[in-house]
Amino acid sequence: MRLLLADENFPQPSVEALRAYGWDVLTLLEAGLAEQAFPDEDVLTFATEQGRAVLTFNRKDFIRLHKIVAAHSGIVVCTFDFDFPRLTKNVITAIEQEDDLTNKLIRVTKG
Repeated sequence: MRLLLADENFPQPSVEALRAYGWDVLTLLEAGLAEQAFPDEDVLTFATEQGRAVLTFNRKDFIRLHKIVAAHSGIVVCTFDFDFPRLTKNVITAIEQEDDLTNKLIRVTKG
């Protein structure tokens, strides 16, 4: 089972679809961290403490964090896609190619 932390901008329909697939996805809202201008560095720290990879559309900031944070539980950066079933499928495909997400940056694009 994959452990993920979906940040505030990741769509709830895709969160629910990933859960239906059997993955454990926690949202920042559920963690009580939404709508607080929680810094990206703190999101990554929280996710790592929970053993979860971050799932986000915030590509620029999290790619930067991947380069400067030595240890994390994984970062999955996605290109926004209004087709939530396709987005979900692309996330699943990208993540399942990896045995372990620890310290990895996974890029998910449309297409």
